[in-house]
Amino acid sequence: MAALQRESLTDEQFMQLLHFFQVFSNESRLRLIGHLANGDKSVGELARLLDLKEPTVSHHLAELKGLGLVSVRAEGTMRIYHLDAKALETISKDIFARPNLAALVPKSDLTDEERVLRTWVKDGRIVEIPAQEKKKQILLRWLARQIDPARRWTEREFSEWLAQFNEDYAFLRRYLVDNGYMARENGIYWRTPESDPVV
Repeated sequence: MAALQRESLTDEQFMQLLHFFQVFSNESRLRLIGHLANGDKSVGELARLLDLKEPTVSHHLAELKGLGLVSVRAEGTMRIYHLDAKALETISKDIFARPNLAALVPKSDLTDEERVLRTWVKDGRIVEIPAQEKKKQILLRWLARQIDPARRWTEREFSEWLAQFNEDYAFLRRYLVDNGYMARENGIYWRTPESDPVV
């Protein structure tokens, strides 16, 4: 199994990982691995040790062989199975490495801006102003995009317009000015063209 260290798993890698856990979730296969860890054995020997029928043992061995954990060689008329302990160690390191376990959960395709807007804007209103500056800036950029750059506003007009987005219109007005999205002179507000909020 190739190393899985990446941001997210492909469908093929995920199925490979799922197969690994399915193989190791079986008690008989775990006991079979234990016996092979003590030395190479034939199907007949493993069947006696596990108290299983030979076809059942052959099925378990095929599952382990599919993962590359078991190899087989011919000795006369018998087939002797060998546990590749090094392969087991490599697979375990790949699978249980923290980045690979984290990759089991696919990352959202949403951008930071989309995540913030989905969380903090409902029906066109800012439901709450977040404390984190990065999120606050995303909301401010979104709000600034709603402002007509050709319009000039009195403070009262601009406050009334902002109130439709959040009741704390005074904070929004001040924050837009302080961050350069709006300019103010003689009580008149306008969006600054040099601070285009399009991102």
